[in-house]
Amino acid sequence: MLDVTVIEDAGAAAVSLDPIRARLLAELAAGPASAAMLAGKVGLPRQKVNYHLKTLERHGLVELAGERRKGNVTERLMRATAASYVISPLALAAVQPDPDRFRDQLSARWLLALGARLVRDVGMLITGATKARKRLATYALDGEVTFASPAERAAFIEELTAGVGALISKYHDGDAAGGRPHRIVVAVHPTVRPEAAADAVTADGAEALAGPDTETGPDPVDEGPARPETAR
Repeated sequence: MLDVTVIEDAGAAAVSLDPIRARLLAELAAGPASAAMLAGKVGLPRQKVNYHLKTLERHGLVELAGERRKGNVTERLMRATAASYVISPLALAAVQPDPDRFRDQLSARWLLALGARLVRDVGMLITGATKARKRLATYALDGEVTFASPAERAAFIEELTAGVGALISKYHDGDAAGGRPHRIVVAVHPTVRPEAAADAVTADGAEALAGPDTETGPDPVDEGPARPETAR
């Protein structure tokens, strides 16, 4: 089971957003189970659960983990293909955000469009690397900073912009033979308090699709160079 995977297909996205199927995904992210085992947990007949499981399997969201005999019946034990799922903007390709349409470094909506593109691009890279059985070298810097005042925040952003710009100027070589372009995204935004996020989910009536963020072993496409530790 992967830690997280990106859903790029519109049909798979629609299937995953169904409340019952989302519940089944959450149960199967916790461990393998049969239709009969899941029926009592979700309050549906076994036949109905089996129908939903077959739909999820057809879209690659669950897979066969094994079989077991129970009386005269052979039960199929299913498991989620990932502990959590992210829906790519590719699932809504015709209306996906385009950061190049409107560029404003101080716009929260532009930041949202950048984040959507990041999900789309990394998802596509993971898919391609998996098919090619190649490793995908990635790096992410995650930190948190508390600003004493809006002026301090503005000064930080100014220094950050200058620093990253200087690094880009230093290392960019558009004429390099065989050079490969890399996209750089730096985002600064207020930290969302966990309790506020929980309240928002409850108020919106949204379904939690993601399972626990646990280590499931090395991912063959996610073995980049050693990553330096970052103080939080």
